[in-house]
Amino acid sequence: MHSAQRIVLFSSGSLDLISFGTYTFYVVVLENGTFRDAKMCFAARRSRVNAMIDDTSNLYLSRYERGDFSASSIYIFPSRLSKLIAKGVCKMKIAKKLLVVLVVFAFIASMFAMAGCDAKSGKVKIGVAMPTQSLQRWNQDGEYLKKELEAAGYEVDLQYANNEVATQVTQIEGMITGGCDVLVIASIDGSSLGTQLDSAKKEKIPVIAYDRLLMNSDAVTCYATFDNYAVGKMQGEFIESALGLKDGKGPFNMEMFAGSPDDNNATLFFQGAIDVLQKYIDSGKLNVVSGQTDFATIAIMSWKTETAQARMDDLLTKYYADGTKLDVVLSPNDSVAIGIANALDNSGDFTVGTNWPIVTGQDCDTPNMKNIIAGKQSMSIFKDTRTLAKEVLTITKALGEGKTPVTNATYNNNKIDVPSFNCVILFADVNNYEKVLIDSGYYTADQLK
Repeated sequence: MHSAQRIVLFSSGSLDLISFGTYTFYVVVLENGTFRDAKMCFAARRSRVNAMIDDTSNLYLSRYERGDFSASSIYIFPSRLSKLIAKGVCKMKIAKKLLVVLVVFAFIASMFAMAGCDAKSGKVKIGVAMPTQSLQRWNQDGEYLKKELEAAGYEVDLQYANNEVATQVTQIEGMITGGCDVLVIASIDGSSLGTQLDSAKKEKIPVIAYDRLLMNSDAVTCYATFDNYAVGKMQGEFIESALGLKDGKGPFNMEMFAGSPDDNNATLFFQGAIDVLQKYIDSGKLNVVSGQTDFATIAIMSWKTETAQARMDDLLTKYYADGTKLDVVLSPNDSVAIGIANALDNSGDFTVGTNWPIVTGQDCDTPNMKNIIAGKQSMSIFKDTRTLAKEVLTITKALGEGKTPVTNATYNNNKIDVPSFNCVILFADVNNYEKVLIDSGYYTADQLK
C-alpha cells in the first residue's frame, strides 16, 4: 500500500480564503518531512478557488495512487482538511503543526513562482457595461460608478456599447476572460445576454443588474434600480393632477408613447402610468385621438429621439392638422420627450403658454430641464444616479465580505426572483427644480441656462 504525500495549499495573502479578489496560491510538497516541490499553482478569484483546490488536490492524489510518493501521510489544506480528518486520513494536531512551517515554505514557494510567473496585484476588478454614450443619463451613470468604485479602491473597466447588442456581448465576454471579479451591467436588451451570464455564473462572478433587469437568467446576483413601476405611476399621477381629472374635469385629448420594447423597464413605466390613467380613458375623460394605446404600437425602439419625433410628426399630420386640440402627451423618458417637443415646435401649430400640451419625462437631462424652464416640457422624474452608484458600491462591498446585500424588493426575471434595491425617486418641474437639482448639487444654475 502506498504511503501518502503531504500537500499544503495556502494563500500568499492569508490562510483564510477571502470572498473575491486576485490572490496567488501555491502548492508545497513535503516528502518524509523534507521540502520536495513548490510552484505557483494559480492566481484567481476566491469564487474559483475551491474548484481549483479540488483539481490540484485530485492531481496529487492521483500521483499518490500511482505510487509516485513514498511519504507517510497526506494533508490537503485548507479545502479538504476537514474531510480527510473525518475519514481518519490525517490528524488535526499534525495539520496544525503545518501552520508553523507555512511561513518558511511560503518564502521558498514564492521564489519558485517569481522565476516563471507574474502574480496579479490583488486589486478587485469591476467590469461596468453601459449601453450607450449617446444619452446624457448613461454618461453620468458611468462617471458616477467609476468615481465611487475607484475611490473605494476597486479597479474599474468601464465600457459603452453604442446601443449595439453584439458590441455589449463582446465587451462582457472580454470582461469575464479579462479577470473581472464582479460585473455591473446596464443591458441594451435584457434578454440577449444569457450565454454571457451563464459564463459568469460558471466562473462564479457576481452579476449586478444596473437599473435594467437582466431577464431569463438565474445568474443575476442582485439588481440595483429605482422603482420603475412607481416612475410610470408618478407620471400618470402628474397628468391626473395637472388636468384635474380627480375633480371630474375633461374630456382631454391625449397621445401616448412608451419606451424600448427590449428594455424590461419600459413595460414597468407603461404599466405604472396606465394603471393611473386607464379609468379616465374608459370613462372618456381622456381621449386618445389616434386610438393607439397598446404598448407594441406606441413603443420607441432604443428610446431614440429621432424615432419619437417621426412618430409625433405622423400623429400631428394625421390627427391634429385640422386644429384638433392636443392636451397631453405621455412620454416615458427625456430622450423621447425631446423628440415630441421637436415635432410640436416644427409643426408651427403649438405655442408655449397657449396651447402647448403637457409633456412628461424621466431622467432630468440638461436639454429637458431647459425645456421645462422654457415651458416645453412639464416634468421629469429625477432618478439620482449618484445614489444608484453608491448603492452598487454598497452591494459590491457586501459581496466582497461574504455578506448578503441589503435589499428592499424583488423582481422576477422569468427565471428567479432577483434580490433588488429600489432607490428613491422624485419629480422635477418648473416650481421645484432648483431645490431638487441645484440645491442638491446635481446641477449648477449655469448648466441649466
